[in-house]
Amino acid sequence: MRQANAQLRSDRRSEILDAARRCFARMGFHQTSMQQICAEAGMSPGNVYRYFPSKEAIIAGITERDRAEVAAQLASAQFSADFFSTFAALARHHFVERTAEEVGLCAEIMSESRRNPTISRIMNEFDADVKERLITMLQSAQARGDIARDADIGTVVEMLMIIADGVWWRRAVDPNFDAEAVLPMFFDVTKYMLLDRGAGRKAEADWVSASAAGERQ
Repeated sequence: MRQANAQLRSDRRSEILDAARRCFARMGFHQTSMQQICAEAGMSPGNVYRYFPSKEAIIAGITERDRAEVAAQLASAQFSADFFSTFAALARHHFVERTAEEVGLCAEIMSESRRNPTISRIMNEFDADVKERLITMLQSAQARGDIARDADIGTVVEMLMIIADGVWWRRAVDPNFDAEAVLPMFFDVTKYMLLDRGAGRKAEADWVSASAAGERQ
């Protein structure tokens, strides 16, 4: 009986999160009321408030569920078989296959995080978790010899997350944006950052150092 109750509670939470995701993506965070979320979920206010006391708590629930999904994807991905093919499949999923509703919600949360300290904290924790998992993934790839031994993993991950945010934001605000069309360039940039370029990499580092020194003079 306890297991059935736990499953029912999990199902109810998922129904509320799904309803809130649709409302936030359609109307925005501020324009969506808890009453509208209740109506979308087909539940009474009292029932919804048993699970989530506020919209911020719902955003935390959505973010935590997304974090678990990303963690499961990275854990199950068979990078050791073909690192770049597996990485490309993950990129396609997140850049192209995620729904417009999911992309719109992400844009709403990013915007709200600039004004709402609670949402900002939730998003920063999510970003830190994803960053740590990507760093671990690339360090394992380095150890296998799939990518360059001298690749700056921290900087690469930072750039990959910046690109991902940009693609999602463009999808959210530009109905004509074709995420599929930019994937080949994204893969080229990723390989450029991760594969051994030998003397070329050293020359670029020297150029950056010289440029920085010139700016300080």
